Amino acid sequence: MGEDTDTAPTLNHHGFLPDHNYVTEADIISTVEFNHTGELLATGDKGGRVVIFQREPESKNDPFSQGEYNVYSTFQSHEPEFDYLKSLEIEEKINKIRWLPQQNAAHFLLSTNDKTIKLWKVSERDKRPEGYNLKDEEGRIKDVSTVTSLQVPVLKPMDLMVEVSPRRVFANAHTYHINSISVNSDYETYMSADDLRINLWHLDITDRSFNIVDIKPANMEDLTEVITASEFHPHHCNLFVYSSSKGTLRLCDMREAALCDKHSKLFEEPEDPSARSFFSEIISSVSDVKFSHSGRYLLTRDYLTAKVWDLNMESKPLETYQVHDYLRSKLCSLYENDCIFDKFECAWNGSDSVIMTGAYNNFFRMFDRNTKRDVTLEASRESSKPRAVLKPRRVCAAGGKRRKDDISVDSLDFTKKILHTAWHPTENIIAIAATNNLYIFQDKLNSEMH
Repeated sequence: MGEDTDTAPTLNHHGFLPDHNYVTEADIISTVEFNHTGELLATGDKGGRVVIFQREPESKNDPFSQGEYNVYSTFQSHEPEFDYLKSLEIEEKINKIRWLPQQNAAHFLLSTNDKTIKLWKVSERDKRPEGYNLKDEEGRIKDVSTVTSLQVPVLKPMDLMVEVSPRRVFANAHTYHINSISVNSDYETYMSADDLRINLWHLDITDRSFNIVDIKPANMEDLTEVITASEFHPHHCNLFVYSSSKGTLRLCDMREAALCDKHSKLFEEPEDPSARSFFSEIISSVSDVKFSHSGRYLLTRDYLTAKVWDLNMESKPLETYQVHDYLRSKLCSLYENDCIFDKFECAWNGSDSVIMTGAYNNFFRMFDRNTKRDVTLEASRESSKPRAVLKPRRVCAAGGKRRKDDISVDSLDFTKKILHTAWHPTENIIAIAATNNLYIFQDKLNSEMH
């Protein structure tokens, strides 16, 4: 969705995963993340698996194949565990994946479930050594007395193999469930946040971490808020932000103190007393926070809105976007079916000019910050044949006037929700997780224009 187009984005659908109609709990995608170049895309699911997709090189014969992502590697990242001290089962579900910037031929990523963070190395092998002196072709050790001459082992070409190996396991540092991890711009440290604490880790040290935020009260009955998400600043390694269930954002500076319980800045929108209701606190809880690529802005998502904050203005958001305001009259039933507690994520495009976030009925929303235009699109098999153009959708509020092709708010499917989305770091390519399907769309019009 670019600045130069008057039409809705022309998005091409490139495929989805996995290809079956029934949904098992383990197949539900729980996180989506592009690497720093956008050439790789990783998804994690509730079954503890990570699937990595690689972008195919552009084909001269088929210009439409540009941007096609195919499965590169699949591996089991986490297994279900049992905490015997607390008699609690620890789910294998992958909560977050974060890529490390590439330093050599191999790729590294961090993946986490509720308790344990793992660092994985993803590398390629297309040669194998042959001609050992002390081993036979099967790898068995030879009898030394049979070795009569020495030979120099050689590397022979073989079919490309993608190897994934665990390099570090960062465990036993969180009492509560980990909700976010973020790699620092120094590329040496990262942080992990749970409901009440944030820890700082060195990527090479697994047996200790530093606690940098602790909001746990002495008496748990005094608990009024929890940490919902956190992220490092993209350029300043001393700054990070965390959001809370009360709708506040706290910017912290690690230069000020070792324990950042006192924030540098507090971003909070004053509540409108006339709009207060039983659901006010629940719907104001921030489910995701993301720094813009420039580092100047913060994007947050609560239940009904997406907001853009300027780091230099704490009193109110710079921009507020209504994601699905037509649900305001449905909050009672959404509370009863627990949907009101859904945690939607949000994403910036590469130039920070467009934001994206998910909604119900497999809809996702895009807002252009410059033109103030917005669009609702649907990620579904029916409307998304390869190279098909996505049609904008429109939801009609209860009792409102319906136009042709409008969808009534009463007919929305709340079991189909888009919680996880990702935007390619430089191009108009987006990844949308819709239950157990991964959709990859490309804005062809803008790719050709820019």
